[in-house]
Amino acid sequence: MKLNNFIDHTFLKATGTKDVIKNLCEEAKQYKFKAVCVNPMWVKYASELLNNTDVEVATVIGFPLGATTTAAKVAETKQAIADGATEIDVVLSIGKLLDGDFDHVKQDLTEVVKASASYPVKVIIEAALLNKDQKIKACELSKEAGAAYVKTSTGFSTGGATVEDVALMRKVVGASLGVKASGGVRNVEQAKQMIKAGATRIGTSSGIKMVTE
Repeated sequence: MKLNNFIDHTFLKATGTKDVIKNLCEEAKQYKFKAVCVNPMWVKYASELLNNTDVEVATVIGFPLGATTTAAKVAETKQAIADGATEIDVVLSIGKLLDGDFDHVKQDLTEVVKASASYPVKVIIEAALLNKDQKIKACELSKEAGAAYVKTSTGFSTGGATVEDVALMRKVVGASLGVKASGGVRNVEQAKQMIKAGATRIGTSSGIKMVTE
């Protein structure tokens, strides 16, 4: 198992500067990470830096609350694809899920999947805010909407990825979708546990530490 193939090398803090993003992309090339994950304003720059490499450019939509309108998420997605994004990580409409408005949640995700122009969409369910039944429903709705992955967390809420959540998500989506463990995965042992539980991607800012340990 080559751990670098699982890693989305991530910088989503507000303090991202041009130098920070350049460094992130250089590191991703050097360590052959699967992707970088950056905020939308940096997609075009990251795409230019990673042109003619195997590193994907992922970005976040409706981040970090999932509380923007569907139209806003669609517009963000279309702009990101135009700027060179090859993967879309969208935050599910958490409040609508908690309300039981499953039609809205599914339609919201479906429209983002359509706007992604066949590029894979990862749905961030923010598992720390949900009970077990809500986590299951979030995964089911993501699958029905045509997502390619479900993802545990934004890394900006009350908790990050857990082995239990990853295992549950894998059980719900089966073999047809990817599962991304994100938030708080900072060392090799944690990463291995997530992968054993069913994760196919690891979103982390500690990727270099992991692959050099």
